[in-house]
Amino acid sequence: MVYLEQAQTLSFDEARVKDAQILRGNVRFRHDSALMYCDSAYFYEQTNSLDAFGHVRFEQGDTLQGFGDVLYYDGNTKLARMRKHVRLIHGREKENPTVLTTDSLNYDRKENVAYYYTGGTIQDSLNTLTSVGGRYMPDTKQAVFSREVKLVNDKFTLTSDTLLYNTETKVTDMVSPTTIVYEEETTILTSLGWYNTHTEQSMLLDRSQVIHNDGKQMTGDTIYYDKAIGFGKAIGHIEMRDTVQQATLYGNYGEFWEEDSRGYATDSALMVDWSDAEHYSYIHADTLFTEELHYTDSTMTDSTMLDSTYHRVRAYYGVRVYRDDMQMVCDSMVYLDSDSTIHLYTDPVCWNENLQISADSITIFIHNGTVERAEGIGKALNVMQDTATLLFNQMSGKEITAYLEDGEVKLVDMSGNALTIYYPVEDDGDIIGMNTTESSYIRIYVEDQKIRRLRFTKETTGILYPMDQIPGGSDRLASFFWAEEVRPLNPQDVFRHAVLKKE
Repeated sequence: MVYLEQAQTLSFDEARVKDAQILRGNVRFRHDSALMYCDSAYFYEQTNSLDAFGHVRFEQGDTLQGFGDVLYYDGNTKLARMRKHVRLIHGREKENPTVLTTDSLNYDRKENVAYYYTGGTIQDSLNTLTSVGGRYMPDTKQAVFSREVKLVNDKFTLTSDTLLYNTETKVTDMVSPTTIVYEEETTILTSLGWYNTHTEQSMLLDRSQVIHNDGKQMTGDTIYYDKAIGFGKAIGHIEMRDTVQQATLYGNYGEFWEEDSRGYATDSALMVDWSDAEHYSYIHADTLFTEELHYTDSTMTDSTMLDSTYHRVRAYYGVRVYRDDMQMVCDSMVYLDSDSTIHLYTDPVCWNENLQISADSITIFIHNGTVERAEGIGKALNVMQDTATLLFNQMSGKEITAYLEDGEVKLVDMSGNALTIYYPVEDDGDIIGMNTTESSYIRIYVEDQKIRRLRFTKETTGILYPMDQIPGGSDRLASFFWAEEVRPLNPQDVFRHAVLKKE
């Protein structure tokens, strides 16, 4: 039962308020553990209900208080309806209580749930949340917000359509399209997951994105992101995109550190460099690393120090690269944008049209988005298959340099104990024979994928064999191999598993 405990005056006016006690002055009611205060009230003792007006205060225990201008209370259903300038305060004042403000609030004492539906705000020690509709459960300190939800923090702003929030843990559960914005820093887009507004740690599901204002962004089926330390981890169909470097890193697992823009991808890892619209680079390896490096150049003539930044990509194990002007395989690779070079290590092989180059290590030089030259050092080999005769023109030596124009090899230099096997051709296309030479330096000129002429040093020695007099087994250099079967033929082919065999 609802009990009237205090009032300065009590009267009846059946014509104006039927079956009600009219109470004025310091009115106080009690129902179970709840106390209700007001300036005046209508008390319906038969229905166990009341209407309270003016400076209404509702108290339950020592941690829940409600304030408003009007209170309608039903003792049978234990439903309190507070109206106009409503505030619900949960927690002790010294403990930074949670404050709910609205113009219309219902509080269900049976379920211990407060809810509003015409707009309200919940504020705690860390965040302020506003929405059209909301529910707050004092027992669990859990709140549910719906429609036009906005969470404001000193560091960021969160907007959503539906949001769950715990005022004790400061953790939000995101269950609808949600945007978290750190001004001039980072934007988080998700539709499912949680975000700890105190630690700035989050678990983002359902294909989420972390977008940085410096042009970098991470996308994945699942992302763990720690904004405080600038670390992200993504799982499932990940994309790490850099619009400044114009490159995208793909994979099924990856991690990213905002400091130095360090990141890596593995499990179907792929990097696509789209900095040149005409010559995309597709790089696949077991693991791909990307990072920014900083250095200070003190070689300036005026003794000033110049701080510079460059981008580095490292690829390890099973590297396969496709470009329309060159294809490459090796075991490990390093790309530096400071001088636009690609460094290939451990059994590197490169192809351009019908030409194959290999060496102990190879460096590719790129200018204006196009391969300009390739330099190989140690056990260098150049093989060019004639498209008409299918015979192999071969060069080997210690060092090789191939020069390209418009995506095609035009000139090849071989130095250091250079050996050749070459099939000169008449103007009418007839093969003259097989020419073998040995020299310290050889240069070949290429046009339309055919060798047009060769230049040797004076100390060159050689033999020309007619085609019907070639000694058996002499048509191959000792280091010869032809690895067309492992060559990436298109962007998708970089994922093909291929084992290099040197025969």
